[in-house]
Amino acid sequence: MHGPAPVSADPATPPTADLADAVRQLRRGTALVVGDAMLDRYVFGRVERVSPEAPVPVLCVEREVALPGGAGNVVRNLTALGVAVAFVSVVGDDQAGSDLTGLIGGQPGVEPWLLVQGGRATTTKTRFMAAGQQLLRADHENTAPIHPRLAERLVRIASDAVAATAVMVLSDYRKGVLAADTAAQLIAAARAAGRKVVVDPKGGAHARFAGADLIIATSAELAESTGLPASTRAEAVAAARALRAAHGFGAVLVLRGETGLTLVEAPEEPGGEERVSHMPCDVADVVDPAGADDAVVAVAAAGLSAGLPLRVSARLGALAAGIVMGKTGISVVREDEFLEVLQPGWLARRKLVTRAQAMERAERWRRAGWRIGLIAGSAMADLPGVLAQARAWCDRLVVALHEADGRAEALAELAEVDLVTRFTGDSPVELIRLLRPDVLVQDPEHAPETVAGGEVVQEWGGEIRRPVIAADTLGA
Repeated sequence: MHGPAPVSADPATPPTADLADAVRQLRRGTALVVGDAMLDRYVFGRVERVSPEAPVPVLCVEREVALPGGAGNVVRNLTALGVAVAFVSVVGDDQAGSDLTGLIGGQPGVEPWLLVQGGRATTTKTRFMAAGQQLLRADHENTAPIHPRLAERLVRIASDAVAATAVMVLSDYRKGVLAADTAAQLIAAARAAGRKVVVDPKGGAHARFAGADLIIATSAELAESTGLPASTRAEAVAAARALRAAHGFGAVLVLRGETGLTLVEAPEEPGGEERVSHMPCDVADVVDPAGADDAVVAVAAAGLSAGLPLRVSARLGALAAGIVMGKTGISVVREDEFLEVLQPGWLARRKLVTRAQAMERAERWRRAGWRIGLIAGSAMADLPGVLAQARAWCDRLVVALHEADGRAEALAELAEVDLVTRFTGDSPVELIRLLRPDVLVQDPEHAPETVAGGEVVQEWGGEIRRPVIAADTLGA
């Protein structure tokens, strides 16, 4: 393992071509990960009947899969990018601990230091899956702090290992490995070695990681830690600034789900303005958000280790989150997937779907509890303000175009649009019946009684919304 590469002084996010080059640089990185290792078990099967004993589905098991979870999933993501990793954690003296040790040790590019505590249960999460859906999750865990002598040994090992890596990652799932003052001792060791520290503390409790170079938090964790709202972009920035000031963090990276990431960095010069950046995830469709946070942590750490500016690392982290959210289960991101999403027009192509695909996507959105909006025709979508208003009325916005309309790709490039599909004939009514939107956006140039599909939408309790358009733009 080699030391850290020099960091570029240019904080600006590069264009796509340069981002592709940045992705290729990630494999140069080295990292030390310290945190809570878990075993993720997946039980896959099919459900064809309900139990006669209770109103629950009967899962006919077909296969089982075990993967490293928790901090182990951060390690998985780092090695998938080609980063050399030293991993320090604690497992129990049980079968799950033995299985986890084998899984970690079997990964290429990992130097494992998995300490064993007698009588301790290894944290195990078992997910029961059918037809791509999670039926149940069963957890076995011990959240008590690890034994003090084991904690001392863990700190000694990590303090030695940090000198051979470029960045230290603390992945705290509140399962006892980083309890008490262990985190503070590790950060002090990294400081003494001149290494950067990236922290992902699940559930908040950020004060224990004071002085870290980068703290990563969800909007909910940020709100819990600061007592400030963090739902909107402006609120997230204000709360992140408060958190950074309170605990001396170099930067705060806020995970805002599919909306993207918000980065608040220290000023370039003392007394200057804090630097704020917003990074979109560029996700065409959220299939499963599980594991996206770990992907962001890994990519941010890999980027800093490889000498990339933090804003570039954060931008790549946002792309990684979008890739993971588009998959089923807890997944990792690889270099070829990064390079694919950086191809011009990739996101637009993912949004262009057939009617059958649009039906499937709409059904998935409904199961997730999201409101679906529909606009029919590119002419209406082109009116100033229509897309923004329509997107505010729903969680997912579909634009339906006539089969002869050539604007599909241009509309798919727009951030407000989640899906573009086509209809045949003179009316979109058949497509409206298939998609069953909750909101049908009305053409403001037409009278309410002339809205195609209006009566159909109201059959299932949907509503018709009329955008407010400046008078001088109508009929232009």
